[in-house]
Amino acid sequence: MPGPESVETTLPPLSERVEAPPTYRPRHPLVAEWRPITTGDVDAVLAVFRASDAVDHPNYLTTREEVEDELGFSFLDLERDTLLAIGHDGAVLAVGAILEPPRQITLVREFLNGAVHPDHRGRGIGRELVAWQRVRGEQKLAALDKRLPGWLVGYADRRAPDRERLLTAAGFRAVRWFHTMERDLGQPIPEVVPTETVSIVPYSSELADAVHAARDEAFLDHWGSQPLSDEQWATLIGGTFAPEVSFVALAGEEVAGVVLSDVNEDDWVAQGFSGPYISTVAVTRAHRGRRIAPALLGAVLRESARRGWQKAVLDVDADNPTGALGLYTGMGFVSTFSETGLVREY
Repeated sequence: MPGPESVETTLPPLSERVEAPPTYRPRHPLVAEWRPITTGDVDAVLAVFRASDAVDHPNYLTTREEVEDELGFSFLDLERDTLLAIGHDGAVLAVGAILEPPRQITLVREFLNGAVHPDHRGRGIGRELVAWQRVRGEQKLAALDKRLPGWLVGYADRRAPDRERLLTAAGFRAVRWFHTMERDLGQPIPEVVPTETVSIVPYSSELADAVHAARDEAFLDHWGSQPLSDEQWATLIGGTFAPEVSFVALAGEEVAGVVLSDVNEDDWVAQGFSGPYISTVAVTRAHRGRRIAPALLGAVLRESARRGWQKAVLDVDADNPTGALGLYTGMGFVSTFSETGLVREY
């Protein structure tokens, strides 16, 4: 799907604002080898993430499809932008990547993804990994002539404070906070009627391109958000995506809003309940303020309750400019966990 052009700014090009540092060669006595990730390492990478999930955020688990998708992105150079730490016994101690999504309209983001296996934390491996990621991220920014802000971005669950400390020590600043919210499906679900004429219909593949475009337009004023590439969109509606609890609001033939959900039964045991994860709630700017979002949410909640599930879960930016936190609270969601977004700006 073609995307809009980058927004011109008065900033000098990133290549003039960011000096490319020399390549960082991590060293650590517990690590026998640092090498790039290959497509044959999916199971080893997943094992590190799953072990980390169990400690950092047991309520949601990395899936094999997510690992395969990220390692398969055409915009991820496995040789230059990924790293494995291999112990002397051949075990993988840590994994890391720098991911630069395409379709950079108002911002260039370099995401620091990865984890250190919990059995090997607190020994300095994470510092080496983050040092490599920071340098590689700066190299990638310095290679661009775009006149856009550049960010290195990392996230830290508040239940894993070591991650936030690592990023802060590397010069990152906590700038955003996200809440995980849950909604008991056993409680009454309000009937919400939009104040404009829209049809709430189940998601279907025929609507995919229009929903993609609407999602991108709706998120343009959200913190750090950029349009999704076709590959990223395919992952959003792949894997654990659940069209049976995803809905679209149509104003005539125009997509005015959308709610997309995932169902991952592997998460239910650690969560302690069954139910969907609502990954996307979006209303295009021309249709905001007309109670379309709560109507879409109500459709998900009612269908989930009809299926006998217990709770619905979503994440929200605490400072979302559309007032999403108040919307979700008004629909009966309550905050449970939180995550910090940390950034180095260039």
